[in-house]
Amino acid sequence: MSEERFGEFVLVRRHEQGYVAELALDRPKAMNAVSTEMARSLTAACTALGEDRDVRVVVLTSTHERAFCVGADLKERNSFSDADLVRQRPVTRGAYTGVLQLPVPTIAAVHGFALGGGFELALACDLIVADRTAVVGLPEVSVGVIPGGGGTQLLPRRVGAARAAELIFTARRVEAAEARELGLVDQLVEAGRDREEALATAGRIAANSPVGLRAAKRALRLGHGLDLRAGLEVEDAAWRSVAFSGDRAEGVAAFNEKRKPQWPGE
Repeated sequence: MSEERFGEFVLVRRHEQGYVAELALDRPKAMNAVSTEMARSLTAACTALGEDRDVRVVVLTSTHERAFCVGADLKERNSFSDADLVRQRPVTRGAYTGVLQLPVPTIAAVHGFALGGGFELALACDLIVADRTAVVGLPEVSVGVIPGGGGTQLLPRRVGAARAAELIFTARRVEAAEARELGLVDQLVEAGRDREEALATAGRIAANSPVGLRAAKRALRLGHGLDLRAGLEVEDAAWRSVAFSGDRAEGVAAFNEKRKPQWPGE
């Protein structure tokens, strides 16, 4: 396993021959509160991972034992002028969109608190694995703002408009069992096993065609919310992008020869 640091607060670890990248939030003294510096580092890490053709899956984790991420750094923001807040907005927004726009499958491994922007980082991932200590929520209206890292758009796509409205308007925190019941997380595991299970799932995903994985994610993301006819056109375009690829040829050959494929990744 290799490691690369982006700034002081973001760490990237490579697993499974580099096919699985672990994007670790590493600001334990602040329970991974997203400061301006941390947002810049997260954006830089996502840019690098998105451009790395060896990466097939990204797992978003935390190095803090009791928290995934508690959201925006409100201590930093307490000293901001209005002008400071305006300047910070594109920086923090870049971090959330950086995770959201990763071209490969993404999995969040959540334990402890995942609140506000912390939960929005998880929502930006394709799958969320949570352990039984997880507490999630979007409490922004309780401090006079709204979810601004994608929460008002991503949460209703997961749980429906009315459920999202209830959760956002009440600002309530949701514990792990209810979060799984409501669909706020996709898999619930025993305490302390969120990272392990997320990496295991990532390993299974990474065994598949990297070309196929990127195209499938593109079709899922671009087709969401479209009417069926338009969605099928998105799917057809994604299919055409892989149908004549080296991965498709290798996959068919490996199937017929009863062996594991050796993906060329192109």
